[in-house]
Amino acid sequence: MMGLTVRTSEFELEETQMSENKSAIPAPVINVTPLIDVLLVLLIIFMVAAPLRPHRFLSKVPSMPQNNPEVRPNIYTLVVTIEPDRTLKLNNLSEMGTVDDLSLLSSKLRTIFEERTQQRAYRSDMLARLDVPEQQRIEKTVFIKAPRTMAYGEVMRVMDGLKATGADPIGLQLDALQ
Repeated sequence: MMGLTVRTSEFELEETQMSENKSAIPAPVINVTPLIDVLLVLLIIFMVAAPLRPHRFLSKVPSMPQNNPEVRPNIYTLVVTIEPDRTLKLNNLSEMGTVDDLSLLSSKLRTIFEERTQQRAYRSDMLARLDVPEQQRIEKTVFIKAPRTMAYGEVMRVMDGLKATGADPIGLQLDALQ
């Protein structure tokens, strides 16, 4: 029996040693001092940078037009006019089709754009841009002039037809402008 008691005491002795070893390992503690230092540095940076941010946004507003009668329109300006009877005009060329049939207008614009490509008629802002492909440098700006009473869908139908010809950019012009 004595041997049995010894074994029990050895087991108890091992158990107490393990519990002592577990209590000897300290619990992990996060050192927050470096985190506070980083936060203070960020706070100082933002306090210094805050007065440097813009307080307002500047926008470029067009200036009042000067009544200069000698202003000549660009020779490459293309204006598609939608008449109240839904017929189309291209600059001074009448009978360019209707809102429902854009085939005459499309073929005329394609030939104009092909001629401009052959003549290398570049947009004024693309003259020195050699990094842009030539097809994007060609002047293909088209304005749509329609009366205010025209339905939005009909103007968009004409705009889609212009996009199909390669016109880019396409602008809208009010009927009050001359």
